[in-house]
Amino acid sequence: MKIIDEFKSFAVKGNVIDMAVGIIIGAAFGKIVTSFVNDVIMPPIGILIGGVKFSSLKIVLKEAVGETPAIAINYGNFLQVTFDFLIIALAIFMVIKAMNAAKKKEEAKPAAPAAPTKEEVLLTEIRDLLKK
Repeated sequence: MKIIDEFKSFAVKGNVIDMAVGIIIGAAFGKIVTSFVNDVIMPPIGILIGGVKFSSLKIVLKEAVGETPAIAINYGNFLQVTFDFLIIALAIFMVIKAMNAAKKKEEAKPAAPAAPTKEEVLLTEIRDLLKK
């Protein structure tokens, strides 16, 4: 029963909801980056390497025979996914770097002086009375 109680307290906390929202936004962000890489970055790179489409780059190990498909190493798809990953990693790095910089600026601001405690007020009154 202890595990179930621990799970309930974990699931009810806001962290789980924040994590779920982050995963959903991350998936959408991944689609945007994939489109950016496929539709914006890769065509010029393809032109630079002779008009080749990256996804068509492969090494055929065994040609197709009849209805049996060819066996190939699709290294072009691997390069495409690697570019996607690098761009996503760079974008996340930049976002986290900006968030850390904002957090440092916030921490660097001097905090307003705290109101004196009851004990400090009392001691101040005693000091003032003794001066008189």
